[in-house]
Amino acid sequence: MTRFRPCIDLHAGSVKQIVGGTLSATSSELKTNFTSEHPAAYYAELYKKHNLAGAHVIMLGPGNEEAAEEALKAWKGGMQVGGGITEKNAREWIERGAEKVIITSHLFPSATFSHPRLHAILAVLEHDTSKLVIDLSCRKKDDGWFVATNKWQTITDFELNQASIALLEPHCSEFLIHAADVEGLQSGIDHALVSKLAEWCSIPVTYAGGGRSIADLELVKELSRGKVDLTIGSALDIFGGQGVKFEECVKWNREQEKQGAA
Repeated sequence: MTRFRPCIDLHAGSVKQIVGGTLSATSSELKTNFTSEHPAAYYAELYKKHNLAGAHVIMLGPGNEEAAEEALKAWKGGMQVGGGITEKNAREWIERGAEKVIITSHLFPSATFSHPRLHAILAVLEHDTSKLVIDLSCRKKDDGWFVATNKWQTITDFELNQASIALLEPHCSEFLIHAADVEGLQSGIDHALVSKLAEWCSIPVTYAGGGRSIADLELVKELSRGKVDLTIGSALDIFGGQGVKFEECVKWNREQEKQGAA
């Protein structure tokens, strides 16, 4: 059942919507679509009110821990957190109220996947895979998709395909996958990637990148046969967007739940 999944992206302590491909270490290159006047906890409370489970809080760089913790306090046990998660702090974030931790760049030192780092994370989580989400956010390369780390600027040698997905599925409860090339552009989703994710993945997977209208939820549902969820960010009215009303997404989820129960 395809669902709308909300997000809280944090940059320099504020809730922002950023063009993903510009998220480099050089601040002059950063393109920001929206900076909220509301704190992160405001959005967490909004999502809790409407029971929008599976929301992810992403810390984009330093200076975001306090904001992330406030969001988790607002909906204890109801949200996921990612950005800078390692075996040194994963347990701490669960104790701070995260439902799950999302691991990203730490799994790919020197742009290569590390089994030892994955096992170290699982060890501190007491091998509870239900607490772990693996972020495989990616960029296009050579007619394929390769995991991109370090604020999506470093393209690793880890290609998304049936074999690589099968390698990771036993070690986590779900995947989060941003299509970094279209993230924040509101230019439409990556149709081919959504279709492939449905083909490759047998555990829950959330796609993000390019969502620009409520029709994209129907499109993702159709392309993935209901197997892939969609995050919409910059196009949402609560993030200054014009393409999608938050209340429409809430209504969409309720309708899917009714259909699933019928």
